[in-house]
Amino acid sequence: MLPVIAQSLKQEASHKEGWLTGLSNRILMHQKENGIELGVCFPAEGEKSRWGKNIILPGENTLYAYGFPENVHQAEIYRTETEDRLREIMEEFRPDIVHCFGTEYPHTLAAVRAFGRRSKTLIGIQGLCAVYAEHFRADLPDSVWNRTTFRDKVKRDNLKQQQQKYVLRGKNEIEAIKSVGHVTGRTDWDKYYTKLWNPDVQYHFMNETLRSNFYEGSWKLESCKKHSIFLSQGDYPIKGLHYMLQAMPEILKKYPDAEIYVAGNSIIKTAAEKGLSGLKGKIKLESYGKYILSLMKQTKTLGKVHFLGRLDAEQMKQRYLDSHVFVCPSSIENSPNSVGEAMLLGVPTVCSDVGGVFSIFHGEMCGTGAGPATGDSEEKADGILYPVNDVQALAEAVCRMFSGGQAVESYTKNARDHARENHDPEKNYGRLMEIYQEINAKDI
Repeated sequence: MLPVIAQSLKQEASHKEGWLTGLSNRILMHQKENGIELGVCFPAEGEKSRWGKNIILPGENTLYAYGFPENVHQAEIYRTETEDRLREIMEEFRPDIVHCFGTEYPHTLAAVRAFGRRSKTLIGIQGLCAVYAEHFRADLPDSVWNRTTFRDKVKRDNLKQQQQKYVLRGKNEIEAIKSVGHVTGRTDWDKYYTKLWNPDVQYHFMNETLRSNFYEGSWKLESCKKHSIFLSQGDYPIKGLHYMLQAMPEILKKYPDAEIYVAGNSIIKTAAEKGLSGLKGKIKLESYGKYILSLMKQTKTLGKVHFLGRLDAEQMKQRYLDSHVFVCPSSIENSPNSVGEAMLLGVPTVCSDVGGVFSIFHGEMCGTGAGPATGDSEEKADGILYPVNDVQALAEAVCRMFSGGQAVESYTKNARDHARENHDPEKNYGRLMEIYQEINAKDI
C-alpha cells in the first residue's frame, strides 16, 4: 500500500515501491487540471482486505483506496476471492481505465478478468516472471541446485521449487498480457516478450519516475568509503550475490581492504544470529544461503560482507553515496530501478549485460575497449557492463572503478545526465497522461 494509505490505517509504510508514491503524488498534485479520479487497490490480509476509504489530501485532492485479499508470499497461487473483491471495487468505483503495475502477482490477472474491458486495460511491465524462471538457477553448481536443506524440506521450498513458483507466476502473467490491449514498457527486452505473447497489444514506451529523494545529491569520491561495493539485494540466486563473492579473490589481490555491503533481506541472517557453525544456525539455512555462507568462507570474506537489512529511501540513498562502486550482478533484469538510482546520484556503476539493462544504461564492455554495448559509438558510457557469468570480467570492472581517473569521472557525469533524462518526473508524468488520454478516447 502507498505510504499515505498506511498512514490512514495507522501502520508502518513499505518503502519497497517508492516510485509508485512519486507517480501517484504527481497525478494527485495535478488532479484539478488532469481531471483524474484516482483509485488505488492494494493487497492485504484479514479485515484490511475489505477496507475502503476516500482519503482527503492537502489541496482538497481525494485518493480512493481499497484493499483486496492476496497472500503475497504465495504469489504463484491464483485465488478467485481476489478476483471477486476486485470486481466489487470496480462496480463501486466504475473506472474508465484500469492500470496494473507489474505482472509478477496474480492480482494483475484477477483485475484484468474482473474489469473485462480489453481495450481499456493497461499493464505496466516491471519484471517478467516467465523469463526470470529460465534464469533463476544463475549458474549454481549441481550440488547446490539439487540440494534440499532441513529448512527447505520443512517449508517445501528448495531451489527447484522456488523456480517452479516463477514458472507458475509466469503462466498467470502471460495470460494477463494476452488479455489486454495496452502495455507500457521501457526496454527492447520487455517489448520483445510482450509482443511475442500478444502480437496485437499496443506497446506504449514510458520511462519510470524514481523515488523523489534520489533527484538531489551527488556522489563524491572524497566522501565515500574507499573500496566498498554496494549491492541492493542478494537474497535469491537471480540477484547474483554469488557472482560477486566469486569475483572477490581477484579484487582482494589488488585491494585487500575491499568490502561488500548488501541491502535487503540477509540470506544468512538466522545463521549469523544463531552462530555460523552451530547447529541452530545451520538448521534454518536454505540451500542458497548455505551456498553463500560456504562461498564467504572459501573466499575469506566472512568479515567483509555486511548485510544491512531493509533500508528506507533515505538510508538507501546514503548507502549509495557512501559506496565506492555500485554493482548489479543479476542473472536477469528488465531495467532495474537500483541502477537508475545509482545513475541519478552519479555512483560509479558496474552491471551485468542482461535483459533490458542496455536500454537504460550505456555501458562500456569490460575488457573489450569497444565502447558501449549497444554498439553506438555516439553514446557516452555511463559505466561498465560485463558478461553475466564472467566473474573475472566483474572483478576487472570493479578494480577499474576503484582505480579512478578520468574515465570514472566521465562515467559518473554521463550516468547522471542520462538518468535525469530517462527518469524526468514531469516528462514521464506527461507521457502517462498522453497514454491515458489515448486509451480513454477509444470508443470500444
